[in-house]
Amino acid sequence: MKELQYIQPFVNQDHSQKKLRLKLDLQLFSQEKTEEATPKKRQESRDKGQVAKSMDLTGSIILLATFMCLLMMGGFFKERTFELFADTFQHHLLMELSINNIIDYFGFLFVKFLILLAPIMLIAFIMALVASYLQIGFLFTGEPLKMQFSKIDPIKGFKNIFSMRSLVEFLKSIIKLTIISVIVYLSILDEQARILELSHVPLSEILGYTAHLTVILGIKIGAALCILSVFDYIYQRYEFEKSIRMSKQDIKDEFKKMEGDPLIKGKIRERQRRMALMRMMQEVPKADVVITNPTHFAIAVRYDGNAMEAPQVIAKGQDYVALKIKELAKEHGVMTMENKPLARALYERTEIGDSIPADLFQAVAEVLAYVYKLKGKGN
Repeated sequence: MKELQYIQPFVNQDHSQKKLRLKLDLQLFSQEKTEEATPKKRQESRDKGQVAKSMDLTGSIILLATFMCLLMMGGFFKERTFELFADTFQHHLLMELSINNIIDYFGFLFVKFLILLAPIMLIAFIMALVASYLQIGFLFTGEPLKMQFSKIDPIKGFKNIFSMRSLVEFLKSIIKLTIISVIVYLSILDEQARILELSHVPLSEILGYTAHLTVILGIKIGAALCILSVFDYIYQRYEFEKSIRMSKQDIKDEFKKMEGDPLIKGKIRERQRRMALMRMMQEVPKADVVITNPTHFAIAVRYDGNAMEAPQVIAKGQDYVALKIKELAKEHGVMTMENKPLARALYERTEIGDSIPADLFQAVAEVLAYVYKLKGKGN
């Protein structure tokens, strides 16, 4: 027996430790973010500017659109470029150098360059908007522009350098460089014979061919990057969905916030009941009669022949509330009548403000007639 007394505390301690570990495991499991984000969480993330967006997709679409613009509007760019250099050599090469002349000349060059680049800038701007809209829809928020000191935390930044996301971005860069190198190599290999013949053609043809080859390379690279960026967008969506996952406890907390704390809601309902009870008690002195069980139920009935088609229940209660109704009726001289079947039927079948049911009207009318007779109102 003594040995058992010595062993028992250790057994109890081991059992308590197991219960504690189990409790901790359950808490950790409830905190694991394994559930999909709720619509409310998604909207909150969107309001903060946290959305699934691939910058590579936007950049590749802009690149492809820009080179397509160069291909389709090559004549426009060629003419404007020749006009710019021709005007410089013909009218400004021997001009008098002065502050006003130089300012005017650079203003002239700025306007010409602006006209030359306007189509490309406009196309790039429109395609950037289109690419963003296709990914995230219409979103305007200034939340990402707010100062956040966590972004300049050196420790956190050092951790990000060696994170899985950084590794993925590094692999993406390697893949993009490899694809671009292969496209450039294969394109130049196909044009090798033509490139070797450039030494025998005029300079204008060399420039034209070089420009054409550059544009074609740009279109090929842009198209390849667009295809690659589609996979990047899928990856970004996966990472975004993973980042906004919620734990079971998070969902419960959100539901409580949306529905309200049960304790607070209970207190509100209790207060509402008290206020309704107070309003009901204020109507008791206006009753013509209080019909009782006599201890369990009390129903206050009022009838005004000028304003009502049938008597109405203006207050009712059970047990403690019934007792308070009878006390108020006694204080204000309202007559109390005992009728067990009628009291129970009125309590179960009517609510406050309801008219008396048709099948109970005769019984209530007899009670009211008796009351009026006692008060001298029957004559």
